[in-house]
Amino acid sequence: MGHDTPTLEVETRERTGSRYAKRLRDAGRLPAVIYGRGGDPVHVSVDASHAIGHLQSGGHVMEVKVDGGDAETCLVKELQFGHLGDDLVHIDLARVDMDQIVTVNVPVTLSGTAKGSKETGAMLVVVRSEIEVRCKVSAIPSELKADITELTEALTIGELDLPDGVEAILPPEKHIAHIEYKAEDDDEGDAEATDVDADGAEPEVITEKKDESEDGGEG
Repeated sequence: MGHDTPTLEVETRERTGSRYAKRLRDAGRLPAVIYGRGGDPVHVSVDASHAIGHLQSGGHVMEVKVDGGDAETCLVKELQFGHLGDDLVHIDLARVDMDQIVTVNVPVTLSGTAKGSKETGAMLVVVRSEIEVRCKVSAIPSELKADITELTEALTIGELDLPDGVEAILPPEKHIAHIEYKAEDDDEGDAEATDVDADGAEPEVITEKKDESEDGGEG
């Protein structure tokens, strides 16, 4: 991985349900659940600022210590957000080992100003801000970078510089970004596009869906 594995200190919680989860969030903590690898699900809470900080730095894998015990390697499997889609309200963590093959979404960071976007009537359209990849836990990149300074048509998934052992799930011809040109005469139809790929970005996070937790995902 392109970054050190952060350590997350969590505390077990006896109560579940949406009302108790709201109290936790009001107190600056996030409800979470740890599951997988044959172990029973453990309902925990974590300091919200610490968790969000690790996530914003691209952390997919964390060493999780429950009540100060031994660290377990966990993968961030799902992030649940509030109804407005802005506030993080719940984290799902799955126990893994570093050699396990997983599927995760990795952000794509574009740098530079596309040459093609400087033409009259042209604009850059970002189709995907992240892509789904398959690799070992130990090889999960924090981000994928691409310089689009010389871009005149389209940047495809196949043109991304993927680290060794990292495989993109979508076909290589799918677009990350492309240049679109506005039609000179609106009566001639919609704006001309270089690609009709409109299936959108991949889901926020992460891999296979877990079984529904006891508290219905509300803490």
